[in-house]
Amino acid sequence: MYNVIMELRLPRILAGFLVGGSLALAGAVYQGAFRNPLVSPDVLGVSHGASAGACLAILGHFSLVGIQAFAFIGGIIAVVIALLIPKCMKNESQLLLVLSGIIVAGFMGALIGLMKYMANPDNELADITYWQLGSLAKVSWGNLLYVAPLMIVISLLLFAMRWRMNVISLHDKEAKSMGVNIHRERIGVILAATLLTASSVCLSGTIGWVGLIMPHLARLFAGGNHVRLFPLAFILSGGFLVFIDMLSRTLTQAEIPLGILCGFVGAPFFVWILVKQRRQL
Repeated sequence: MYNVIMELRLPRILAGFLVGGSLALAGAVYQGAFRNPLVSPDVLGVSHGASAGACLAILGHFSLVGIQAFAFIGGIIAVVIALLIPKCMKNESQLLLVLSGIIVAGFMGALIGLMKYMANPDNELADITYWQLGSLAKVSWGNLLYVAPLMIVISLLLFAMRWRMNVISLHDKEAKSMGVNIHRERIGVILAATLLTASSVCLSGTIGWVGLIMPHLARLFAGGNHVRLFPLAFILSGGFLVFIDMLSRTLTQAEIPLGILCGFVGAPFFVWILVKQRRQL
């Protein structure tokens, strides 16, 4: 009983809370920085880049730590490319940055499709598909301690900047009139949120909807003030993912991937949020 709780359940619960909170925090940062409530943490192609890196590691028969490392590197490479495209075009507008993320995500999606086509259908293809659907089944103290310190440090950094996010989310002219270097600070928080997303994806695989709907739910209680929004979104989303992970283990004899359950729960939940906020749309 001690081994089950301490070696299996506890690291999985901590990982679920940390991943859920990190995805929601990154989503709140992206939505504030881009001033768009429909932006999610993979807007710059982070999730697709991390998936491409993980697929490459699976095809290379790397260990779990190797897969996580490749996923993290793939997410960072995707974001670097997305940031370089506007710089090369000498146009650093938010719209072009989002379009660059769509381009990178499409290219990484094509790479993932190619690697799926090349994968051995008996083992490699199943591993790739399962990893892309998201799961905490392989979390242990070893790989959790490998990623968690970076996630905690970045989360604390973003918590410390939550007062600044209220300024960053303003229009550029208003922010500049307050003496803020809006471009530098916006890129800084976007990079921090990107590192947070890449760390989450390399630990749990791709989990959709969490980073999109949980900041909206937190806004129903905390409003648009990022000082209250960030901690509330982190706590709500962390608890939500722990609950979804519990359902994934108990609903059926076989464990259901988290991405499937988050989709079934997230889509109707987002419709409910839209109905609640219909007067503001």
